[in-house]
Amino acid sequence: MQKRLQDFVKSFGNPSPQVSETAKEDQKERFKEKILQFQFTPKDIKAYLDRFVIKQEEAKKVLSVAVCDHYNQVKEALMGRGPTHYVKQNVLLVGPSGVGKTYLIRCLADCIGVPMVKADATKFSETGYVGADVEDLVRELIQQAEGDIEIAQYGIIYLDEVDKLASSHFMGRDVSGRGVQSNLLKLLEETDVPIKAAHDVLGQMQSLFDFQRGSKAPRKTINTRYILFILSGAFEKLSEIVQRRIRRSHLGFQPHGPEGVPSDIIAEAQTVDFVEYGLEPEFIGRLPVRVFCQPLGKEDLFHVLRDSEGSILKQYKSSFAAYGIELKFTEEALHLIAEKAIEEKTGARGLMTICEKVLRPFRFELPGSGVRELEIDSFTVLDPEKRLGEILKKIEENKKNKENEQIEQFLLEFYKANEIRIHFHPDAIEALKQEAHEKGISVIDLCKEKFKNYSLGLKLIKKNNGTNDFILTKEDLQYPEETLNRWIAASYKSETASQGQ
Repeated sequence: MQKRLQDFVKSFGNPSPQVSETAKEDQKERFKEKILQFQFTPKDIKAYLDRFVIKQEEAKKVLSVAVCDHYNQVKEALMGRGPTHYVKQNVLLVGPSGVGKTYLIRCLADCIGVPMVKADATKFSETGYVGADVEDLVRELIQQAEGDIEIAQYGIIYLDEVDKLASSHFMGRDVSGRGVQSNLLKLLEETDVPIKAAHDVLGQMQSLFDFQRGSKAPRKTINTRYILFILSGAFEKLSEIVQRRIRRSHLGFQPHGPEGVPSDIIAEAQTVDFVEYGLEPEFIGRLPVRVFCQPLGKEDLFHVLRDSEGSILKQYKSSFAAYGIELKFTEEALHLIAEKAIEEKTGARGLMTICEKVLRPFRFELPGSGVRELEIDSFTVLDPEKRLGEILKKIEENKKNKENEQIEQFLLEFYKANEIRIHFHPDAIEALKQEAHEKGISVIDLCKEKFKNYSLGLKLIKKNNGTNDFILTKEDLQYPEETLNRWIAASYKSETASQGQ
């Protein structure tokens, strides 16, 4: 039974084929070499971020300096010259939703080439309560590094919505706020985190088996000294706290209140403001680098669409290109999308909301329609359904014209091959089109299939009575072979009658 349980544990612990030790060592050496060759300057990193993130100039500068300093220290540590006591430049990003906070960090990780973990602070609780443990972030970083602890210990952990950890000033245990802040303290500086969590059932079972065998494997840990933590949040009420502090500081000098309070007053936030907001002094003190992101205006959103290398438009163009449709946007349409996105009050995320609303009907109707190009103009943005109706109407007209051309082509080819003319009554033409739609074939292929025996039959009729002009009605098309046989029989009767005379 014990052996079967061990095999069961191994099957879950190693669901995928093990990477060979040689491959792991090669991966580790490549990563180490990349960090040792880290020669980015803050301007280099900002230039990279400029390609993807619109506006947020100050935020990009501050992040570039902090990241360069941190990974230069990592490089020194890998070379054995690291400082005895290293104080990390953990970052706090403050700004409303949709200004590019998460995107900034993702681009940073891509630029440097280190593993990164992103999570929301709202899913964590103090150890011992229901919910995830903050140490799971570090363990997830190991997974991102494909199990390599040495690579994971130089990664980036990004924790969003940290403002939700602000403690509510009430009596009793605050398990999802103050408790989580306390648990994050040791991670933000330096601590050893076990790679197996205490609540990990598989880890507990493995420890039990080791204990029964009388052996005790050394406890594996990962040190957080060189893991860069970047925390972010909207801090919606922070500007009010800052404004109250500024008013108090001006009391007696400006009895009617301070004039000219800057619109970006949140950038004036100090540690005392974050403490009043609900963050613990020890917690906010371990986030020395504070970055304040500004809201995006209409022009900013326009440039996000048109100029950013990570523009959502590229995703939509790729989606349409999969069906052979080239998607284009006019400048006026982009301005209008940006204007409507502002009304959503969700920053750059509003762009996708508007694009979805505009493009969804086209994404459903146009694939397989034969359309090869779609241009989105301001009229389309204002009334996508009406524009789609016009396109579908045009498609239907083109289809009808094409079907009529195919019927004419069949009749012409039949005449050239047999010197016999066939005509279709108007109701017969519509019946042919309908039948072609139902069978999912072209009209010309349907005609060739339906009248494959007419060449010999009509030649025989022409020989019998000299008729070389025939009209087919809707009723004749229902049973074309019977119609042909009836015509042939009638031609023999007319021939007999003429011979009798």
